[in-house]
Amino acid sequence: MIKNIVMDMGNVLLAYDPFVILNRTCENEREKELILTHLFQGEAWELGDRGEITNEQRYERVRPLLPEALHPKLKTCVEQWDICMEPISGAKEFCRRRRAEGFGLYVLSNACNRFHSYFPERFGCELFDGIVVSSDVHLIKPDVKIYELLCETYGLIPQECLFVDDRPENVEAAKKAGMQGIVFDGDYEALEGKIQTM
Repeated sequence: MIKNIVMDMGNVLLAYDPFVILNRTCENEREKELILTHLFQGEAWELGDRGEITNEQRYERVRPLLPEALHPKLKTCVEQWDICMEPISGAKEFCRRRRAEGFGLYVLSNACNRFHSYFPERFGCELFDGIVVSSDVHLIKPDVKIYELLCETYGLIPQECLFVDDRPENVEAAKKAGMQGIVFDGDYEALEGKIQTM
């Protein structure tokens, strides 16, 4: 029996799209490609999510990899990428309904230290019984250990937890940890229907 719903943050609760800041900052597709590759898809991004560097330190990590002319634009992207983080349609309503039904709600997110600034402001923490952020615990999904840590921290039984994430590999890892899982496709109405049939 499902008693707790564990939710990813990026593209489940808040929208994550690096092209929001890239389109605003860069002048052409080549500039976008370079910053996307070396910042958002590069080693510095994962290091930030692991808590090995802060978001601010990503700039110094990536700067040597880019032409000097792009350094100011890189800095803007590092400092302002989270302008894209706005609530997904239906997310807050879904969480409120689950709370009213008596479910425990938790967040399990791969995110850098900036999470603690934008998440409380853009979504709010009051709907959740607990939050585990990868940079705080130096583990990232899909490492099974981070799911186990969530359960240990909040006294959860994995078999009573449903994990919701937009990345199939993260859902598969949750299942390995003993949870049930659903891959989220952006449709909260469909998600509610799936939960009702479980």
